[in-house]
Amino acid sequence: MGLQNQQITEIQNILKQVLRNKFQNYKRETSQMPFHTRLLGKDRYALFSFIHSLNTTFGTSIFEPVAVTLAKDRFKRAEKQVRSGNQISTSALFEIQKIMDELTAANTKPDKSREIDIIQKVCQQGKMRKVKPTVVDVFLESNNSELFLFDIKTAKPNKGNFKEFKRTMLEWVAVILAENPKAEINTLIAIPYNPYAPKPYSRWTMAGMLDLKNELKVAEEFWDFLGGKGAYIDLLNCFEQVGIEMREEINNYFSKFK
Repeated sequence: MGLQNQQITEIQNILKQVLRNKFQNYKRETSQMPFHTRLLGKDRYALFSFIHSLNTTFGTSIFEPVAVTLAKDRFKRAEKQVRSGNQISTSALFEIQKIMDELTAANTKPDKSREIDIIQKVCQQGKMRKVKPTVVDVFLESNNSELFLFDIKTAKPNKGNFKEFKRTMLEWVAVILAENPKAEINTLIAIPYNPYAPKPYSRWTMAGMLDLKNELKVAEEFWDFLGGKGAYIDLLNCFEQVGIEMREEINNYFSKFK
C-alpha cells in the first residue's frame, strides 16, 4: 500500500520547512568548548550542536505533523496537540491511584481492557474536578468513532518515566469517559524508531507498567498503523530524499563555521 504521492510531497515539504526555519533562526550556544572545537573543528562541533538542538524539538516539529499527514486519509479525525478534556471524577481519580499502587507493588499485571472497565464504571461518580491533563500529541478518531490518543516519546525513555506515562494515559481515559461514558478509547505510547535495530526493541523495562500489546507501538508498528502497511519504509525514503535534495543547502550552512 504505502504512501500516496500527495502524502510524500507534503511530508517532504514539512521536513524542508523545518530545516530551513532552523537554519534561519538557530542560535548556537554561547558557551565556549575550546577542547571540543580544537579536536573536532568548529564546523563539526557546530553540526553536533545543531543536531542536538533539532533533536529537542523533533517530536513537535517533525514527528507530530508527519503523523497527522499519514493518518488523515485513513481516519475521520487526525490532529496534533489536542486537549483530551478538562474534568475528571473524584471516583475515577481514586481508582487510577489504586491501579497505579497495584502495578507499582507488582501485585497485578498491566491489563488495559480491565483498567478501562474499572474507570468506565466510575467515570461520572463523585464530584467532577477541573483538570489540565497532559496534551495529547496525536489524536485520532476512526470512521467508526474509536479514539486513539498517542503520547510520542523519545527512543530510549528512562525506566522510571513509565510510571508517569501510565498515569497520563489512565487520566486521558478518565477525562474522555467523563464527557462520553460510552466512548471506545485507546491510549498509547508511540516510540518513532527502534535504536536497537536490527535487534528487537527492548521492552522489558516497561513490562511491569504498560500493557505492551495495547499501550505501545514502536517504529514500524506506529507508522504503519497511521499510514497503512509500507508507510514506515516510505517515510524513511522521504527523509533520505530530502537529505539528498538539501545536501548543498546543508553544506553551505555549516561551511561558515569553518
